[in-house]
Amino acid sequence: MKRWLTWLVNCLVVVFVCNSFEASAAEAPRYEIQFPDIPGYKTLKCDLHMHTVFSDGLVWPTVRVAEAWRLGLDAISITDHIEYQPHKDDVPTKHNRPYELAEGRAQMAGIMLIRGAEITRDTPPGHFNAIFLNDNQPIETKEFLDAIKAANDQQAFVFWNHQAWQGEEKGRWLDVHTTMFDNKWLHGLEVCNGDGYYPTAHRWCLEKNLTMMGTSDIHQPDLLQRNTAQNHRTLTLVFVKEKTIPGLKEALFAGRTVVWFKDQLIGREEWLAPLFKAMVEVSPPHHRTDKAAWVCIRNKADVDLRLERTGDLGPAKLDLAAGAVSLVQIAVGKTSGPWELKYTVKNLLVAPEKGLPVVLHVPER
Repeated sequence: MKRWLTWLVNCLVVVFVCNSFEASAAEAPRYEIQFPDIPGYKTLKCDLHMHTVFSDGLVWPTVRVAEAWRLGLDAISITDHIEYQPHKDDVPTKHNRPYELAEGRAQMAGIMLIRGAEITRDTPPGHFNAIFLNDNQPIETKEFLDAIKAANDQQAFVFWNHQAWQGEEKGRWLDVHTTMFDNKWLHGLEVCNGDGYYPTAHRWCLEKNLTMMGTSDIHQPDLLQRNTAQNHRTLTLVFVKEKTIPGLKEALFAGRTVVWFKDQLIGREEWLAPLFKAMVEVSPPHHRTDKAAWVCIRNKADVDLRLERTGDLGPAKLDLAAGAVSLVQIAVGKTSGPWELKYTVKNLLVAPEKGLPVVLHVPER
C-alpha cells in the first residue's frame, strides 16, 4: 500500500511539474534568432536531432517544444532512438508517442514539428536520422539496410549523424554507405553535431552533393534563455520557398542549408554568399578628408564576422560584431567612390579551412 501511494504521489508531482512548465512556457518571451531571408527564400532556424525520455533523453516531449519557442526555433524533430531504449522499465517503447505528445503543443506555439527517429546501430555503419516519417514503427527492423529502406519507402529525408564521433577509422565510408548512396537512400550528413565539427563529413557533402546538417543532438534540458552569437545551439539554417513542412522538406532535399556552429557558418558558397550579402549593410561615407573616408558597416545577424583583406582597400583585418555597427576608416585618398573592399570571411566556411570570398561595395555619398 505504501509503495502504491508513493507511486501515485510521484505521478501527481510529474503531472503538476509538466503542466506548470507548459503554462509558464506559454507566457515565456520568445527571443528570435537574427538571420535574414535571402532573395527568393525565407530563412528557417531548425534543430532536427533531439531526444526525450522515450529513448535516452532527460525531458518530456512537450519540453522540447517549449524550448524551441523560447529559443527562437522555427522547426524541430524529436528523433528518439529506435533500438536504444534505456528508460523502457519506466517509459513504454512507443516509437510514435513523442510526436503524438508534442504535436498539439507545437501547433499552439507555431513550431513546425517533424516526425522523426534515429536508426541506431554500432559504428560502423553508424547512426542515422530519418525525418518526415509517417509512422516510426516500420523502422524497427533487424537488418540495418531494411530500416533505411523502410524510411525511404515513406519518402523520408535520411542523414548520417556525427560521422567521426568514434574516430575517423570507425567513421570511414564503407560499402554499406555506397549502397545507401547509390540507391539514393542517403541525403545528408551532420557536418556539426553539438560541439563537434566533422571536416570529413563536410568534404563528403561537397563531393557527393549531400545536404549539410547541423544539430544539437540534445539530451538534457536546455537551460539557455536565448541563443546568442557567443552561446547557442548548433542549428541548420534552411532556405525555403514557403514556410510549411512540405516547403522545409523540399529545401532539405535540394540542399539549401547553412550550418550555424559556434562562431562559424558552414555551407556551400551559393548559399553563404547571398546570406552574407543580406547580413551586411555598408553605408555611404559620412565623413571625408584628403586621406580617408569613414563609413558604418552594420552586421544584422547573430554571428560575429572575421574578415581578412585580400584587396588593396580597407583595414587588414575587419571584425564585425553580431547585431552591431562598426565604424571603419578607408584610406582612399582623394579618389571618388564607389569603392570595392575585397575580403575573405574566415569564419564562413565554404570548405574545410576555406573562408568565403566577398566584396564590400561602399557607395558614394
